[in-house]
Amino acid sequence: METVRRWRADWKYPTILLCLYGFFSTVKPLEPFLTPYLTGPDKNVTIEQVNNEVFPVWTYCYLAVLVPVFLLTDWLRYKPVVVFQGISLFITTALLRWTKTVPGMQATQCFYAMVTASEVAYFSYIYSMLDLKRYRKATSYSRSVQLLGYTVGSVLGQLLVSFKLMSYNNITVLTLVLTGIALLISFFLPMPQHSMFFHKRKHTEQNLTTEGTEKHVDGAEDAAEQASESPKVQDLEEVAGAETCSKVLLQLWRDFLQCYSSRQLLYWSVWWAMATCGYNQTVNYVQMLWEHVQPSQNFTIYNGGVEAVSNLLGAATAYGIGFTEVRWEQWGELALGGFSGLGGAALFLMTFINNIWVCYTGYVIFKCLYMLLITIAMFQIATDLTMERYALVFGANNFGALVLQTIITAIVVDSRGLGLSIIPQFIIYASYFSLIAVVFSLRGLYTIWRAPKRHSKDSTPPLKNEPPDSDEHRF
Repeated sequence: METVRRWRADWKYPTILLCLYGFFSTVKPLEPFLTPYLTGPDKNVTIEQVNNEVFPVWTYCYLAVLVPVFLLTDWLRYKPVVVFQGISLFITTALLRWTKTVPGMQATQCFYAMVTASEVAYFSYIYSMLDLKRYRKATSYSRSVQLLGYTVGSVLGQLLVSFKLMSYNNITVLTLVLTGIALLISFFLPMPQHSMFFHKRKHTEQNLTTEGTEKHVDGAEDAAEQASESPKVQDLEEVAGAETCSKVLLQLWRDFLQCYSSRQLLYWSVWWAMATCGYNQTVNYVQMLWEHVQPSQNFTIYNGGVEAVSNLLGAATAYGIGFTEVRWEQWGELALGGFSGLGGAALFLMTFINNIWVCYTGYVIFKCLYMLLITIAMFQIATDLTMERYALVFGANNFGALVLQTIITAIVVDSRGLGLSIIPQFIIYASYFSLIAVVFSLRGLYTIWRAPKRHSKDSTPPLKNEPPDSDEHRF
């Protein structure tokens, strides 16, 4: 029994459970074949209905629930939201299997939006359970196992489809079983006692505990008096965690203004929001393009294999950037512009060359470029930010991306807007990335041109109490 208690108290216990949950919740063998499944004989929904009526619902629901889920995640201390994510994922898969109407498919997208919005709980949970020194390892494990899950799911789905081992309906049932395992694991996660905003750990708690220990060492307190100290510690912890909602929101707003007062952070965040918007639109609708170029009824599709390759290469690209010695504060914006231009060129090739293998190759290139750039942006923004402020900036940037995505979806994709077919949509997405490339290339050239002047200006060391220049102010 004592061994079990020690095991549960060790940092490996919550980390392993979270990784198992992350793995089983991301093994989705049907996901690369979702469009062929919905437009095939099993569901018999037209490609126009899927494109213009079903998929846009995810964007609208995601925008509606993102901010409430972000705040509730911290207030509820992560685990309840992780469990809620598992429940929503199970319902999503069940609806996908047994519903056959457009309203039913739209309900599936609503529940999946809740799954996506709850991702913040998965990535934040581990920070509330572990010491700071364990953050890097735990983050690496939890993110890597998700990538492994996506890759295994894609490969498994490709094998099942290519060798005709299972129908799409049976693959959905298999996904439902894997999702049920993830949901079961989520119930065994330990409940965190602290969070980043609403239930902060106070330093005074440590001081009180130290005082109690000193009294015990001096022999001034007996066992009963020492035991009476623990309720005081608990009471103090409850008071420390009883931050009112208004105070937390006010502090978040002040942190938001202070973080984005840095122009460098603001530029990187603008790219983050714009590029993530375009990336999400591309990934959400790329199966439509593949189905248009090469209908699945006439061809053995390799969507699963392409997703697996793009995930692995994207991860390798992101990992490799950590070993490059580049002054990203000087050359980063030019890199954002140049590589965004290459991504736009890949999208143009996918759109105008009516060949499925060109589409597959262009998608892999596009995804790798995005993974490369978002890794650089995340690293640059995270430098010198506390965990709380990084979580705030991360959420704000993704919210900005979602607002842009909602506007594009409402105007370009939705049947109540322009309701464009897939080829005009991808022309717009490619042009969108070309615009990003032009803006940030010009900004990057300006930064490089200004660097020598700035270097000469900063050659004289500043006074100790002199405030830093706003361009370089990092929080």
